Amino acid sequence: MLRSVVTKSATIRHLSTKGINKSLTIGLIPGDGIGKEVIPAGKQVLQNLSSRHGLNFNFIDLEAGFQTFLDTGKALPDETVKVLKEQCQGVLFGAVQSPTTRVDNYSSPIVALRKELQLYANIRPVKSVAGAHSGKPVDMVIVRENTEDLYIKIEKSYKDQNGMRVAEATKRITEVATRKIAKIALDVALQRLKTNGKATLTVTHKSNVLSQSDGLFREICKDVYQANKDKYAGINYNEQIIDSMVYRMFREPEYFDVIVAPNLYGDILSDGAAALVGSLGVVPSANVGPDIVMGEPCHGSAPDIAGKGIANPIATIRSTALMLEFLGHKEAAQDIHKAVESNMRENKIKTPDLGGNSSTQNVVDDVLEKLAK
Repeated sequence: MLRSVVTKSATIRHLSTKGINKSLTIGLIPGDGIGKEVIPAGKQVLQNLSSRHGLNFNFIDLEAGFQTFLDTGKALPDETVKVLKEQCQGVLFGAVQSPTTRVDNYSSPIVALRKELQLYANIRPVKSVAGAHSGKPVDMVIVRENTEDLYIKIEKSYKDQNGMRVAEATKRITEVATRKIAKIALDVALQRLKTNGKATLTVTHKSNVLSQSDGLFREICKDVYQANKDKYAGINYNEQIIDSMVYRMFREPEYFDVIVAPNLYGDILSDGAAALVGSLGVVPSANVGPDIVMGEPCHGSAPDIAGKGIANPIATIRSTALMLEFLGHKEAAQDIHKAVESNMRENKIKTPDLGGNSSTQNVVDDVLEKLAK
């Protein structure tokens, strides 16, 4: 039986109260580096789905990224935000190049975009496919709060009384944001419970040191669970301190099911977890908000291979499926998941990051061929 990446066979319902729309406008933001090579893969997959699922896609090419900043002085142009807010139901975002040294007036467009579009939840499934990876079986979903923590980017620098430089950053955790992220994490766990017969939510934190900020995150997550015991009955509730969790995640990945984390920990955990399934090039994510969903592969801009045509498109294709799931198009999303898993299970047509010698387009063509079947 085909299983959804997020929910093991059933999609979580789209959070918006709007009806399911079969005519979708999708913003395409390649960004930098290999983003320009993998976002077209997502577009090709969506175009391939149109006739079979009665979906009509309209695509709008948009700009954002470090190169956009160098060209225009803005990493996230106002026009990009305006179009996304006024015209789009979904967006595919590629990658952003991170300058190795400080650049005045530059700030990450992906962080800004998450705030502008109220994309409060980052959902990152990490799933192995039998035959494609020789490690322990992995099937977890990392639910990352997407709008606060250290990513609010309130920093300051000064010199202490001895003339030595000091840098400080503000870590912000709020009850409002934590309640929202705890609820969607529990909803993901609930869908997995209904399909798989069991589910576990693990709340990760460092409240033994950060008693106020992480302490609040831990307290509110537990409160949401306990206040809705009837709805979430059957979901096991666990807590794990972040450092011991990293250790356990690599030693016992099969132990974890749904993980909910503040922004920074979620970022680190999901990138690290990619090592369990072979490559960042196969790990997708969906940024979910009340009015729009953004699919985003977890890899970076990879300037060392940009332009060579060998970037792995699987993470983008999976992110495209996730975007469709959260927009309510379960069957179309499942078709994509099935085609991708077939490609990975055969373990023949694969890019160099997975030990193969295929090109980006070779992989896309193989997935499209499997979609057609």
